[in-house]
Amino acid sequence: MTLFQQPIFYGLLMCAAGIGIPVMAALNAGLGTKLNSPALATSILFMVGGTVSLIYLLITGIPRATIQGPIPILFFSGGLFVIFYILSITWVGPKFGIGNAVCLVLLGQLISTSVIDHYGFFGAIRYSMSTTRLIGLGLMILGVFLTVRRF
Repeated sequence: MTLFQQPIFYGLLMCAAGIGIPVMAALNAGLGTKLNSPALATSILFMVGGTVSLIYLLITGIPRATIQGPIPILFFSGGLFVIFYILSITWVGPKFGIGNAVCLVLLGQLISTSVIDHYGFFGAIRYSMSTTRLIGLGLMILGVFLTVRRF
C-alpha cells in the first residue's frame, strides 16, 4: 500500500481541503464585492477551476471512460449544488461574516452527511448512526452554534 492509499493521507488531504474552503469563500466573497456581482465572481471561480482541472487532465492523461452500468441522471447534478454553495457564500459571506457562513455550511454538511452515510444514498458507503456517532454529531452541532452565536 502506497502513501497515497493510507487513511492518514486521506485524512490530511481532506483537512487541507477543509482549510481551503473558507479561504476560497473569503477570496470569492471579496471578488464578488469588488465586482458588485456574486454571480460574476462565481463564474470566474468556475472558469479558473475548470481551466486548472483541464490542465491537470492534460498533464496526467485523460483516462479512458469505463462506464460501469447506466449512470443515474441525478449523479450529474452535483454541479448545481456547488453553484448554489458558491453563489450563497459569495453573497452572504460579506454580509454575515465568512466564519459564520462557513460554520453554518458545516452544520448543513454534518446533517446531510449523517443521513447520506446512514442510508448509503447515492451509492455512498453505509455507516450506521451509532449512539457514539450521534453524540459526536450533537457536540459538533453545539460547537457550530457556540461559534456562530448570532441567533
